[in-house]
Amino acid sequence: MASCSSLNFTAISSNPQKLPSSSISSPIVQRPFTSHLSFSKSSSLHSDQIPIRTHCGKLPQPNGAGFVVLGCARKKEPLRIMISGAPASGKGTQCELITQKYGLVHIAAGDLLRAEIAAGSENGKQAKEYMDKGKLVPNEIVVTMVKERLNGPDSREKGWLLDGYPRSSSQAIALKEFGFQPDLFILLEVPEEILVERVVGRRLDPITGKIYHLKYSPPETEEIASRVTQRFDDTEEKVKLRLQTHHQNVEAVLSMYEVITVKVNGSGSKQEVFAQINGALTQLLEQKQEKLGTVAA
Repeated sequence: MASCSSLNFTAISSNPQKLPSSSISSPIVQRPFTSHLSFSKSSSLHSDQIPIRTHCGKLPQPNGAGFVVLGCARKKEPLRIMISGAPASGKGTQCELITQKYGLVHIAAGDLLRAEIAAGSENGKQAKEYMDKGKLVPNEIVVTMVKERLNGPDSREKGWLLDGYPRSSSQAIALKEFGFQPDLFILLEVPEEILVERVVGRRLDPITGKIYHLKYSPPETEEIASRVTQRFDDTEEKVKLRLQTHHQNVEAVLSMYEVITVKVNGSGSKQEVFAQINGALTQLLEQKQEKLGTVAA
């Protein structure tokens, strides 16, 4: 419950008398008074707080006027979301749409790893040692990076979207032991033949860095089409191996989040896919709000 600091209000009679025309330009006499409503230092009204009308204590009512105080309800609880999807499932696009609408902090383990190495942090130095030797970075280092990012003040305030992580049951268990439990686990499902088509048809413009697809998003000009290249691992054989690894990882993780998993058909357009995700997140927010209302009552 919010504590109360003094707030000054101005009382105006609920039954004002008609003023003579000669006094219209004169200032109306106002009577200041102080309520006993108090707020903590962090209780200023933000866009993510719910305004409510309430009486706080016994307020003076001069001239029979009624006074209503604008209070501040408990701040809504932020969303904690995990999302998983195979290569070419459209996960990156959906992460952008989710963070744009819901303001969540987007967290991807690969991005964290690169940022820590660039910053020269202790975690980054340890990770670089393994990478320089051609070895995989141990789970403990990556989990520590993810934990610290989830504990960041912006993540705690705005909520977070954990992208493509955890990838194993051991990583999921480690996050749970650290106290991180998602509200929802979103799984993008796309048939393998569509995924293969999406990957094999991808092309990269080496000059601009833009990604094209020979079928769905072809180069704008013949000049660009002549210079685009295909990644060495964007072949049917290699993408099928990557998909096999992805499915194995997902199966291991789903056992931890089965109850809160929402499976989304990722075969449609990005707008169609986001509509499904948006519906699930909207319902989740409503449930959280109902729960907060029940607790407050």
